[in-house]
Amino acid sequence: MTPRVAVVDASALIALEQIGQLELLRLLFDEVVIPAAVACEVSRSVSLPAWVRVRDAAPSGSVSAPGPPLHAGEREVIRLALELRSFRVVLDERSARQVAISLGLPFTGTVGLLLAAKRSGLLAEVKPFLDALLEAGFRVGTRVYENALREACEE
Repeated sequence: MTPRVAVVDASALIALEQIGQLELLRLLFDEVVIPAAVACEVSRSVSLPAWVRVRDAAPSGSVSAPGPPLHAGEREVIRLALELRSFRVVLDERSARQVAISLGLPFTGTVGLLLAAKRSGLLAEVKPFLDALLEAGFRVGTRVYENALREACEE
């Protein structure tokens, strides 16, 4: 069986840390990998547990798509996901998701992780965690919030 490897961007690490749910990544995936640029980006706000593996992607061509440019961490996450043939890329920024789509990479975001945790029985509800994300300043659009509650059967 192929291991379920997640290559994770900074926003999800920071958000999950802020709501006390960083451990969900370890429970949802066999392996959690981040590039060095992401490790550097989160170093002030997240104490990375030992199960998060920092790995650099091999240098290759640029990763881009029409629209706003990607941050270094997002570019490295996508490059590393392509190299590892990742099971899932965890990205929250729209521009990075557009690149993932164009490259055929399966992705989810922080809200998607909460929904996966509920489906897996790791969380009883997602609403308290969605609300905690909002309180922590994480941007969750009204439509995304409502769709998440509907998908979680918590309307």
